Amino acid sequence: MDCLKLLESLDIFGHAGFCVGVEKSQLLQNSLLILQHENHFKKCYYWGKISGTKNDYHIAYGYQKECLEGQTYFYSMDGLTWLLMPEPSKCAILLTPLAVTNFEGDPSIQTNIYDANPPYPPNDDAERFQDGPVVKHLKEEDRLAATVYLINNDGAIIPRGGWLKTAEGKIIENSSFEGLQYNEASQLKSYLHARLPQNKWNANLRTRQDYNYAFDFLDTAEEDVPTGCWSLQFFQGGRLAILHSLYWPGMVFYHKISTPHHGFLYIGYGKKNMDVPFML
Repeated sequence: MDCLKLLESLDIFGHAGFCVGVEKSQLLQNSLLILQHENHFKKCYYWGKISGTKNDYHIAYGYQKECLEGQTYFYSMDGLTWLLMPEPSKCAILLTPLAVTNFEGDPSIQTNIYDANPPYPPNDDAERFQDGPVVKHLKEEDRLAATVYLINNDGAIIPRGGWLKTAEGKIIENSSFEGLQYNEASQLKSYLHARLPQNKWNANLRTRQDYNYAFDFLDTAEEDVPTGCWSLQFFQGGRLAILHSLYWPGMVFYHKISTPHHGFLYIGYGKKNMDVPFML
């Protein structure tokens, strides 16, 4: 969510079930504007909050040129002092889904992860047939970075046309985007994952008659499995679309119909709901 529209979006999050105070939002907006100025970001966004038992983590990010691959993430425990978030490592991304405890709110502590299927050495029978899981340690700061990465990979959404891929291959925000119309906004194929595409480039070509590679270079939410893992609702007489991720409770995308105003916000515990296929 654009930090400049933080106060403007308070009523929107009320429809999504989030209660954000005006005073807290004003402090957040001011601190994010300072963060944007200090890092020379073109735009700065409030990503959301991951709740912990002692402290909560506020997450923000910004970019200087490209709005996707040029993102830099920060975290804060008071919403005022921002610390640079490390890049998520492959090990942290693999171990984070195995963590069953809540975040503590201390980035320096170590979390014990029990890996029931460790990679055994191929020529060591003693190691291969040992009993019990292997305990691995994961720093909470690295777990936080991996959790943000996983949530973005599954739940960060933009409307079709919000981003533009130039002839040089750069991904930028579309300054000419005027918003989705109601008939477009009611279709899941009009919502795209804000990540590098994982499907083939022609995946949208087979499903859209109005295909445009400059807009349709990303994966659509319609292709996510199982069908029904997104909940799309309309409010304010059909002028506001809100998209909930069932895999990540607390991940919400919003879009004001026929306007360029859109964004997403996550407020939750950083836990993925793996029971979605059995709930539908």
